[in-house]
This record gives sequence, structure tokens and C-alpha cells, in this order.
Amino acid sequence: MATSTVPRLLSLLLLLSALSLSVGSSSMETVGQRECDYFMLCLQWPGTICKSTHHCCSSNGCCRSQPLTHFTIHGLWPNYDDGSWPACCSHSDFDIKKVSSLVPELEKYWPSLYCSSPSLCFGGKGLFWAHEWEKHGTCSFPVIQDEYDYFSTVLDLYSKYNVTRILSSAGILASNGDRYPLGDVISTIKNAFGASPIVVCRHGSVEELRLCFSKDFKPRDCTMGSDIIDDASYLRSSCPRYVSLPTYAPLVLGDVSGATSWSTDH
Repeated sequence: MATSTVPRLLSLLLLLSALSLSVGSSSMETVGQRECDYFMLCLQWPGTICKSTHHCCSSNGCCRSQPLTHFTIHGLWPNYDDGSWPACCSHSDFDIKKVSSLVPELEKYWPSLYCSSPSLCFGGKGLFWAHEWEKHGTCSFPVIQDEYDYFSTVLDLYSKYNVTRILSSAGILASNGDRYPLGDVISTIKNAFGASPIVVCRHGSVEELRLCFSKDFKPRDCTMGSDIIDDASYLRSSCPRYVSLPTYAPLVLGDVSGATSWSTDH
């Protein structure tokens, strides 16, 4: 063997060794995506979403005999300050057995509001929880270590910052007739939470409310791209100046073959 090839072989062996150590160090390490800058807790208002339910199935929270009268969880999303976000960061399949002790709370506060099953990161379809874990939860490393940590952290944040209670204490209640100034909704959340939220609307009704957190889970202002949210930003948002928190009448569970369309998240 020519002596000039020895350094090349040694360099190649060292590179392969380093790659092997990197891949094997943790199943939750992100691949090709940098650590997030902050987290966004996305909450859904069932009254807005469930009004569009035309067919029922046992997995759809809109089809329960008693209507949902509180914000429910959509997910906790890692984000970057520039407005982009990581997704599907590791091939860590959802395993419901790992969160079995949390299932009663998940069913109450984190139900699916659709009959259709969302797509999973690496093929196929699955539970709403599986979609949120695989697409967003796997990108929460190293702040969040594993599947149980992800779901328990979300439930803790949801309980600590009870948006339904915050709004109702200010007289902003679920109603099919009342509309509230968007500015009042924003300021009520901002004063109680300590940071500016994002409000997303559909046909003049609140559909989602998003709270943002630094990586130590302290409240922080949400951003749109590189801009910090301020009240003027909402003039260009999906919400009008006056918004509602509608109620809904659950459909009777019947046509299990029907499915509403799946709402896409970022």
C-alpha cells in the first residue's frame, strides 16, 4: 500500500467512528435540525371546530354527549425565532403504554376533535397524540427528554395557565350571541399570563389561542417571523375586531364511517 494512502484511511476511520458515536448517543437527538428557540402551546376552542362536524365517531371529542366547554390542547410546538420550525426530528414512534397513567387526563383535556386520523411522520396514520409526539415532541430534545416528559409537561402548562378560567373571570364567556373586542381577549390573557398570545379565528370565532414559552417554560411574547407580537399585529390576523366563543350541540353518535377533514398545524 502506498504510504500516501495511510493518512486518508486513518481520517476515514476516525470520521466513521465519530458518526457511529453520534448516531448511537440518544434516540431523541435531532438529525439535521438545530435546537428550538422557544415553545408554543396551541389550544383549541371546541365550539368553533365542532360546529363543522357532520359525522360522528367514538374517537371524536365533539361527539360526546356533553359538549366541551373549555379550551382543549392541540399540542406543544418547538419554534425558531425566524418563524420557521423543526418537524419529525427522530424516528421515535408513539407508544401509548409509556403514557398510560396520563390517558384519563389526555382524553379529558387533549381529545381529537375530528374523526379522521392524522398522518404520522414516517408513513401511515395514527392517533392525534401520536401525530403531535412524532411531529413536534421529538423536536423538543434536549429540553424535553422523552414521550412521557412531553405529554406531562404539556398537561402541567395547560393546568397552570388555565385560559378558559382566565377569560371567564373577565366576563368573556362561551355564548352564541355575545361578541367580545379582540383587544379585550388579548389584554386579558396578556395581563394574567404575562406575555402576548396569538389568537387564530375562523369565521369571526376564536379557533385557537397560542401561548409561548422560553426553553425554561417561562412565559414570553409570541413572534410572527422575527417580529414580536403587538396589538397592531392582530389587525392583519385572521380575527376581526370583535370575536366570539360559540357553543355547539353535539351530534348523536351514528355514522362511524364518516370523517371530517383533518385540521393542519404547522
